[in-house]
Amino acid sequence: MTETQQWTAEHIPDQTGRVYVVTGASSGLGLATARAVAHRGGHVILAVRDETKGRAAAAEIATGHPGARLDVRRIDLADLDSVRAFAEGVRAEHERLDVLVNNAGVMAPPRTLSAQGHELQFAANHLGHFALTGLLLDRLATGDDPRVVTVSSLKHRKGRLRFDDLTGERGYAPMPFYDQSKLANAVFGHELHRRLTAAGSPVRSLLAHPGYAATNLPTEAPVPLVRLMFGRVLKPLAQSPERGALPQLYAATAPGVEGGQFFGPGGPGELRGAPALVRLSPGATDAGTGRRLWEVSERLTDVRYDVEVGAAE
Repeated sequence: MTETQQWTAEHIPDQTGRVYVVTGASSGLGLATARAVAHRGGHVILAVRDETKGRAAAAEIATGHPGARLDVRRIDLADLDSVRAFAEGVRAEHERLDVLVNNAGVMAPPRTLSAQGHELQFAANHLGHFALTGLLLDRLATGDDPRVVTVSSLKHRKGRLRFDDLTGERGYAPMPFYDQSKLANAVFGHELHRRLTAAGSPVRSLLAHPGYAATNLPTEAPVPLVRLMFGRVLKPLAQSPERGALPQLYAATAPGVEGGQFFGPGGPGELRGAPALVRLSPGATDAGTGRRLWEVSERLTDVRYDVEVGAAE
């Protein structure tokens, strides 16, 4: 674990002229990320499921920084049709993008299927971001120091990819399938790095996790036990969303970061603290798992990336 010497949002370089897409930007880590980037001059597209909440978030950011450049656009990451519509709208207005922060997520619902028939957590947390990244990749490739930052979790280390039962039809439990989706985030971010590097793309793929942050992700989980544990029992141990967002902000903005790096809190157990370089689980970096998840994701989303050169190496 390499400390980044108490890096805070005050260390973010000037972001004037840079265009960001931040998913899940109406609350929690996404809002904290959007606010910090906007305050440093970045143009932020708040990608949100609820436009009313998104507009309220944009207004709150603008109150603290009246000159902030903010757009609010609806996206339901669990619905691939919504993802395509969002991407088409962004592409129509922007010839280039500089940073995509794949932040949004859902946690521990009862077994629910998406509009396309995929398990909701796998659909929203992984497949939607896989599709969105692929649909925007050419715009990112023309950006200035372009980056894709995918937000995973400490829980990815407990995850297992159930390739024979991704929908949970044979057996479903909310938290193990959340862990699966967070492992998928980690595998995707690392495999994307491998493919971008092999293809000679200027885009860098990085990963981050917030440690344990007090956001509405667990406190609004449909399962009562999850709400009780994370929303009440463990909440006093959590750091603020602003602190939890620092690893993804570091990955998105710090000079000198390298593709494939994973940032999380540098304190004990990676639960809190300043951003630090941390390790992915062996399962997240396994090349065979990366290729298999990539192929499955392409098939389930019908999105193909233009980064195939050397992908199997």
